[in-house]
Amino acid sequence: MVQITPQLVKDLREKTGAGMGDCKQALVDADGDMQAAIEILRKKGAASASKRAERVAKEGAVAVKTSPDGKTAVIVEVNCETDFVAKNSEFQKYVNSIIEALYNSNATTIDELMALSNEQDTILGIHNEILAKFGEKIGPRRLERISTAGYMTDYLHAGSRLAVIVEVSASNPTDKAKVMIRDIAMQVAAMNPMFVDRSIVTDEHIRKEIEIYKEQAIAEGKKPEIAERIAQGRLEKFFQEQCLTEQAFVKDSSKTIKDVLKDISQECGEEVKILSFRRYFLGESE
Repeated sequence: MVQITPQLVKDLREKTGAGMGDCKQALVDADGDMQAAIEILRKKGAASASKRAERVAKEGAVAVKTSPDGKTAVIVEVNCETDFVAKNSEFQKYVNSIIEALYNSNATTIDELMALSNEQDTILGIHNEILAKFGEKIGPRRLERISTAGYMTDYLHAGSRLAVIVEVSASNPTDKAKVMIRDIAMQVAAMNPMFVDRSIVTDEHIRKEIEIYKEQAIAEGKKPEIAERIAQGRLEKFFQEQCLTEQAFVKDSSKTIKDVLKDISQECGEEVKILSFRRYFLGESE
């Protein structure tokens, strides 16, 4: 029997926004399994299914940089404890030093990043200097380096709290196509999809969604056979909301992202697919 500690209850509350009592009971029912407890709360309607369930409280900045040819991109999240430090010019210089060093290297881990040097100092030296200036826990939390045979573009939202990289299969897009690809990066920033398309949603994930929707419908007083049909309808809505290619285009709601890809393909003279995307939102859990 797993001990349900106050910290465990607090963590579940932060992930779901549900009440303390509901969180504790869900953890008891799930024998301390956090993911199972989240699913229990969703079935009861006590937890929001929105992405805020994945948020944790952290300040700092995200940064991103892509090579001019769109073949290489780096993205990093650097945390501090307060908004005051995040807005300080010294902290912002520190973040800039990190993204530039990362871009100009082959580092793929935080340890490798800290060992890098720029023209003035090592990143570890700059890190120790910023720690000495501010009495806070400060440092990089996560990073990625991506290479492609296709093309990548990035988008950094104002305030440096949200950054996106989108990778497509186009090997040499035109300038007009590059603008449209960046529109897709802005779409990812605005709409926060979970998947590129429905083909990569696992059967297990689909099964769990249907189970949740059926239990929600039954809790609303629907008969089991009606609940089954409702669940299938809600699953289709899930695909439309969470699969990037099926989302309504934020700049023109008469189109989906699949339509935008057709326009890009026509412009490039080849079929263009979205291969992947990265979305770093400051403070979210990985």
